[in-house]
Amino acid sequence: MAAPAKTGRPNQRNRTRKDLLQAAARLMAAGRKPDLEEIAAEAQVSRATAYRYFPGVEALLLEAALDVATPEPEVLFRGAEGEGPEARVERVNQALHQMMAANEGPLRMMLINALERSLRESDADTPARQNRRTPLIQAALAPARDQFDPTALARLEAALALIVGTEAMVVFKDVLRVDDAEAQAVKSWAIEALVAAARRKDA
Repeated sequence: MAAPAKTGRPNQRNRTRKDLLQAAARLMAAGRKPDLEEIAAEAQVSRATAYRYFPGVEALLLEAALDVATPEPEVLFRGAEGEGPEARVERVNQALHQMMAANEGPLRMMLINALERSLRESDADTPARQNRRTPLIQAALAPARDQFDPTALARLEAALALIVGTEAMVVFKDVLRVDDAEAQAVKSWAIEALVAAARRKDA
């Protein structure tokens, strides 16, 4: 089954949300603690628009700090041109694992905000969270795209998103109660298995 086509409206809303996060980060980098109105002005959107994406300024500032802490693809893969897809996805895993270890409290608060909003809001087109992992996963797999059937590649990207994100951290810590070393071993094993499965002709 092919991945569902993305429509323009959700993509635009993702960009608007990202613009708000980047505006907040710029203002904080200048040594300020801005209010929501200042951030909206910096992002060139209305105050009402900002409130559609974030319940308040504290939630926005919290996530903006996490956004800054997540590496950009061009930085993460600098010098990795000759690596295979497993090694490149492992780079994503290691980078996000380190970011999550350093920001566990804020990440849990971000999850709370997103879950609370999903219970209150009915507009599915307005994202409750920023998708930071998929661009990293896509950049990791980009040099090897020809090794995969397009449907298998889309499934692989989706499956890897389950492995390297905040939700996996919560499962390992709260449900499985394993330490970081074992969590990383399981994730690395899963990455290798998923890439190998996506390469199979019958995947």
